[in-house]
Amino acid sequence: YYLQGVVSVFMALFGVNFNVYFFLLMKKYAMAWRNTEVRAYFAIIAGSTLIITLNILGMFPTAFDAFHHAFFAVSSVITTTGFSTTDFDLWPQLSRCILVLLMYVGGCAGSTAGGMKISRLMLQVKSLRRELDHIIHPNRVSVITIDGQSVDERAVNSAHMFQVAYLLILMAGTLVVSLDVLGFTESFVASLTCISNVGPSLGALGPMANFAPLSWFSKLVLALIMLMGRLELMPLLVLLSPSTWRNK
Repeated sequence: YYLQGVVSVFMALFGVNFNVYFFLLMKKYAMAWRNTEVRAYFAIIAGSTLIITLNILGMFPTAFDAFHHAFFAVSSVITTTGFSTTDFDLWPQLSRCILVLLMYVGGCAGSTAGGMKISRLMLQVKSLRRELDHIIHPNRVSVITIDGQSVDERAVNSAHMFQVAYLLILMAGTLVVSLDVLGFTESFVASLTCISNVGPSLGALGPMANFAPLSWFSKLVLALIMLMGRLELMPLLVLLSPSTWRNK
């Protein structure tokens, strides 16, 4: 348990934006603490671990065992590390749903984690809040800010476009994997875990299984999706775009 606990902590720490560690090395502790993305990241880990621990208490002999496995699974999934200490596919539906959502969320921008990244989700939530505010107060001018600094509209639009591309690829991957006559859970989560570069899936492709049952075509598509997810989607989409190769 000691070694697994150490791994859990360091998995969580390295889902953090590496700029924060630079601030800490430069002894700029206030700047590191003001990073709202990092605070949201650790809040998500703490909240998810607490809920899952309470949800799986009856499956382990002690509360500490439940917390240990919950924290390890949350740290592994949100940082897209891919490790597992137990078959979380056997956990209650609530716990599995939280882990699937964490596959989507991913870690912080500027980290080695995959997923949507918390900074993009924060921009989208703030953009939604601004749109609702404009509906209520049409003449109000509002600017999206992160850590007290205004965010350029191009960055906001980029976050929106990234999510659109992410969801389209996710849906396409789900349809392809479904050709192997697997259930929706396996098809959807397999595509999600690949685009976020998490590793384990659920159901027949769960953490104690592998992707061997899939056809060669599904494996090829999922391999391409993994490559897209690791390269942040857009570079490979540009490379695959016919206009990139068309003579001008």
